Amino acid sequence: MQSANIVTQLFLPLALAFIMFTLGLTLTLADFRRVAVQPKDFLVGALCQIVLLPTVGLILVTIWPLDPALAVGVMIIASCPGGATSSLLTYLAKGDTALAVSLTAISSLLTIVTLPLIIGASIVYLMGGQTDGMGAADLSVGRAVGGIFAVITVPLAIGMAIRARRPAFAARLERPGSNISSALFVLIVAWAVYSERANIVDYFVQAGPVALALNVAMMGVAFALAKAARMGVAQRTAIVLECGLQNGTLAIFVAATLIGNTTMMVPGGIYSLLMFVTAALFLLPAVRGQNTLPSAQG
Repeated sequence: MQSANIVTQLFLPLALAFIMFTLGLTLTLADFRRVAVQPKDFLVGALCQIVLLPTVGLILVTIWPLDPALAVGVMIIASCPGGATSSLLTYLAKGDTALAVSLTAISSLLTIVTLPLIIGASIVYLMGGQTDGMGAADLSVGRAVGGIFAVITVPLAIGMAIRARRPAFAARLERPGSNISSALFVLIVAWAVYSERANIVDYFVQAGPVALALNVAMMGVAFALAKAARMGVAQRTAIVLECGLQNGTLAIFVAATLIGNTTMMVPGGIYSLLMFVTAALFLLPAVRGQNTLPSAQG
């Protein structure tokens, strides 16, 4: 029990803060100004990420028979911003990396307000605000805002400040920081799965299909809306990956640390495993195209 408390109360917040600090090292104010330059592209992406993703999640957990705590866990991952890896994969796919970075940065900041409100309402709707015997099922909006601000906004701002004042130093930190962040992400997901190992098979049977459905559905919705808005291939790629790759570390932090319910973090861990599979399948045609048509890059 003591070791679990150390993980949820110390390691998880510090790991998430470091990941966001590393993301901040890659950001400049120009990334936020791009919203004014590409308002339509940003608005479509924001609509998918901030509004439609939680909406689709709510529809799925309403019609799908799930343990209430797992249902709330699905809503937590659906309410999280895009993950830092979405920008990297967008770059590898020759997508609009600037748009991906802008969406990740701004959705991460908006999460301070949107995530506690959505999760608080989800707990009331799906669990009646009650506990399930495995941890508190209540979320103080004020505490959640403070916790998310501390591990998202503050380290992000520090990273950006270092990038603005010491760009060469930030550039040197970026690669090792990214490698450490990736390792931390893997450790956190592995811990989330291991901590619920006694029930993980049953939880995976319940939450796995919902997590996959949420992921595939939102990637499809994002693609359809981007195409309907007559956006270019690069912009469509960025928006699809932003909606498919969520910040699983934040989802696990909210469930395990802010709410104190390890069952709720399971969907976030499962989603974090599945999203790279679907993203790889989405990127496969682009990678094949780059390999077979090298002249097209010029």
